[in-house]
Amino acid sequence: MAAGGDFDGAPLATPEIARGTWLVVPLFNEAPVIREVIEHTRRTFPNVVCVDDGSSDGSADEARAGGAHVVQHAVNLGQGAALQTGIRYALQDPGARWIVTFDADGQHRTEDALRMVERLRAEPLDIVIGSRFLDGRTKPGLAKRLVLRAAVIFQRVTSGVRLTDAHNGLRAMTREAAGRIRITQNRMAHASEIVDQLGELELRYAEEPVHVIYTDYSRSKGQSLWNSVNILSELIFK
Repeated sequence: MAAGGDFDGAPLATPEIARGTWLVVPLFNEAPVIREVIEHTRRTFPNVVCVDDGSSDGSADEARAGGAHVVQHAVNLGQGAALQTGIRYALQDPGARWIVTFDADGQHRTEDALRMVERLRAEPLDIVIGSRFLDGRTKPGLAKRLVLRAAVIFQRVTSGVRLTDAHNGLRAMTREAAGRIRITQNRMAHASEIVDQLGELELRYAEEPVHVIYTDYSRSKGQSLWNSVNILSELIFK
């Protein structure tokens, strides 16, 4: 697999979860890996919508070939805008009960997403957020860990929401929570905006340990230290 993920054997969801869950995948120039990512995730979650955010490399065609619904932005607007478009699309399905945001580059694992949805089904929660810092296996570099820790502290002070990983793109939320959250920050500051709204809307939240798969490919697509610094600067100056 080009992205370096382990795609051997997708976990099985109950029919209720399989029918009621939509994966929302923001997509920008991921043609080398997106078909395989979609084919794998659809073994567990058949309903996947990719929002092609102005790609120039055939990503939309590859996503369709993998079986995803595809919505396209005419120009690149940013990951936050793509998520908002995808969530709005998924909510058009009256059978959608749970919405999962899932990255396109192969760094997220379907089994983690499934566990998060199962928690929403079983517990009185509105949203479950993945945390790579609760997993014991995910090992970002030291400098990146320091930057992300700084972002967590800043977010805790400004929003009152206590998380260990405020900028993990793997999230699962109920239909009701997804309908209340409004993402207006088009680019990376959308993650901070979502956390802020957890506090403002008094949503019930929990974290789930998740294993993020760092590869040369995923780092090149936005997992670099410089990208983390950009996240921190957007937090402060948004």
